Amino acid sequence: MDKAKDAMKAASSVYKLLMENEKVRVMDLRLRPGERAPMHNHPSKHVVYVISDAKLRLTSPDGKAQELDLKAGQTVWMEAESHEAANIGRTDGHLLVVEVKK
Repeated sequence: MDKAKDAMKAASSVYKLLMENEKVRVMDLRLRPGERAPMHNHPSKHVVYVISDAKLRLTSPDGKAQELDLKAGQTVWMEAESHEAANIGRTDGHLLVVEVKK
């Protein structure tokens, strides 16, 4: 994993810790239109549950970007990774992020 800071440190303005134990870390993520979570890492595989529709751009440390058009109720599996997340849509994005610890 690269040297990006942990999500809770790098993006504490948009991530809120809901629960953590030896098996999982559960975070609430809220991004208003135009808001971003600066480069950060998720040290383990994680599940993202979409609470409200959002259009996000995830940019990796090497500059590659992908756009995600997320719909409320959708669940997404993600590998451990570093990225910047930007809300490029017109609605507030609200996600629940559950990191599965090794």
